[in-house]
Amino acid sequence: MNVQNLNIPGVIRFVPRRFSDVRGHFVETYNERTFAQAGITTKFIQDNQSYSANRGTIRGLHFQLPPATQAKLVRVLHGRVYDIAVDLRMGSATYGRWVSETLTAAGGEQLFIPRGFAHAFCTLEPDTVVAYKVDDFYAPDCDSGLVWNDPTLRIDWPVSANEALLSEKDLKLGSFADFVSPFKNEGN
Repeated sequence: MNVQNLNIPGVIRFVPRRFSDVRGHFVETYNERTFAQAGITTKFIQDNQSYSANRGTIRGLHFQLPPATQAKLVRVLHGRVYDIAVDLRMGSATYGRWVSETLTAAGGEQLFIPRGFAHAFCTLEPDTVVAYKVDDFYAPDCDSGLVWNDPTLRIDWPVSANEALLSEKDLKLGSFADFVSPFKNEGN
């Protein structure tokens, strides 16, 4: 598996090796030993999956507040997404900065997003399926987020505001300027 540390410490891109033959292909998508060698000892306890019918669907910027924070391992099962992680860890040298990666079903790329980050993605194709592992259970009382087009974060989305499709809930999320982060920079 190819492991690449991105510009924000703790956010890591994984690209599994694909073994192909006349029948199709085989891919090892997760290996605890490989992840531990990359510094990730996260124990995943829940798998989630979303389907987006249209190109330009944006889900996020989501996170869970303490005590139910979540790390995520995100991959695409069908289609392509523009995936975003925003550092919300107070005291981090990259606080308020974001990093993006394009994840595809064809390439098998995965993005590890540690606790203390907001996460979002924008579908680049119709009929996109995204799967992700998390290391804590969904906690409705801790569910939170930031508005996708926050003027302070200035995320460079691949769609215009007119093209973006969001849920009513995501359209009403708060701003980064008003956010008081409960997350601390505790390493990876």
